[in-house]
Amino acid sequence: MISPGKFTFLNVTHEIQDADWDQPSWPKLWRYNLHYFDDLNAVGSNERKAWHQLTLENWIQDNPPGQGTGWEPYPTSLRIVNWIKWSLIGNPLSFQQRQSLAIQVRWLHGRLERHILGNHLLANAKALVFAGVFFEGEEAQHWLNTGLRILGEQLDEQILADGGHFELSPMYQSIVIEDLLDLVHLSSIYEEDLPVNNWVALLPKMIGWLRVMTHPDGRISFFNDAALKVAADIAVLEKYAASLNIKIVPTAMAPYLLLKDSGYLRSTLGPAVMLVDIAPVGPSYLPAHGHADTLSFELSLFGRRLLVNSGTSCYGIGSERERQRGTAAHNTLLVDNSDSSEVWAGFRVGRRAEPKLLELAYVPNSQSVDALTVRGSHNGYMYLSGQPEHQRSWQLSASDLLISDTVHGDVDSAQARYHLHPDWIVEMNGNLGVIKECDQIVVEIEVLRGRPHLESGLYHPEFGVSIPNQCLCVDADNNGQAEIIFRWQS
Repeated sequence: MISPGKFTFLNVTHEIQDADWDQPSWPKLWRYNLHYFDDLNAVGSNERKAWHQLTLENWIQDNPPGQGTGWEPYPTSLRIVNWIKWSLIGNPLSFQQRQSLAIQVRWLHGRLERHILGNHLLANAKALVFAGVFFEGEEAQHWLNTGLRILGEQLDEQILADGGHFELSPMYQSIVIEDLLDLVHLSSIYEEDLPVNNWVALLPKMIGWLRVMTHPDGRISFFNDAALKVAADIAVLEKYAASLNIKIVPTAMAPYLLLKDSGYLRSTLGPAVMLVDIAPVGPSYLPAHGHADTLSFELSLFGRRLLVNSGTSCYGIGSERERQRGTAAHNTLLVDNSDSSEVWAGFRVGRRAEPKLLELAYVPNSQSVDALTVRGSHNGYMYLSGQPEHQRSWQLSASDLLISDTVHGDVDSAQARYHLHPDWIVEMNGNLGVIKECDQIVVEIEVLRGRPHLESGLYHPEFGVSIPNQCLCVDADNNGQAEIIFRWQS
């Protein structure tokens, strides 16, 4: 919040003019953020208390019940929680504000997002629990009972045995963790019989999952819909958990950690941290945040990101959203210029790649070098006329990474794509190349099979942000094979 009526969300600034909170020219996700009221509980919010009071009054006046984006169930859910949090930290709501809040909860209760499910329904349920303990009376008890029932059902459904949220996005994992921490916090304020032990029991595994999917820089990896500065970083979530006396056992970063139920793998060898995607697109009935990124991976070296999936800068329907979800925007193999899963219409997925983990072998001290081999396949291209299957193997040691791609079946083209973080520059001379920073060679490249070339690309670490970067492309040989090795000093 920059001033009364002026806000920056998703790296874009707009000002509310003429009481219009729902400008159709503003992206819908931006309008969603406007109606969340997150700034009520942001860092330094006390300094903006007068602005907040004015904004609450203006919102009530300018947003009649049931009208506009702000009354859709998801922003309504987040706003309900934020208004209640703001009240609980020392900002008593006026009669008019409490009346509006009750109307919002009643409206939400009749419009729960059972058609969307996933994190949306969890947000609805969280709001009902907050409102159910904040208000008194029979209706409030009904809100509370409904919210608790949904949470009980959906947490069993949505949280996998390895601690991952079933939409398989590190960003939404962070959001759901914070939701549960908020509910535990709420239970320490009110005496109602809340199932706090059930929530506390889930959190260590969920935070452990997020730790596995976090780069050494402390920020999330970019699998499925994921971007920075939307959800809290893991350090913030761990601090929040500690403040609630939730014990989080440190995760020992072994040579490899497999999130078996989710399908992700992390390997740490020497200065290298590799994150591998052998995961489904998402739950069969809810692939809304899925990307066509099967058998992609990310690599950090010496604590910094080197090879990156391209990230997410926009939601909604359009060619740019589809491009960012498409296979070519990820560190995997593109066959016949087609997506491995059929992403469309912003949050839809048609046919989907089904991945398999074929081999996972760790050999310590193999010729004085620890080595990890991971091999997987998927059938996402089987719909093409040649019914091709993609197989990929990663062989990681403390000093190099060898990646081998094979296409079984007839195809017109196959191309392995490696997106560089913008901090790095790649230079190729035939099949040999280097990755440099400030004219210092950090990584040597050798293409063992295939024909390399460079393309310009875009990296999207945040919503509303697009940064030029390089993509190293390796066209497979006539046998459908592409192989490359990255070498560094360990």
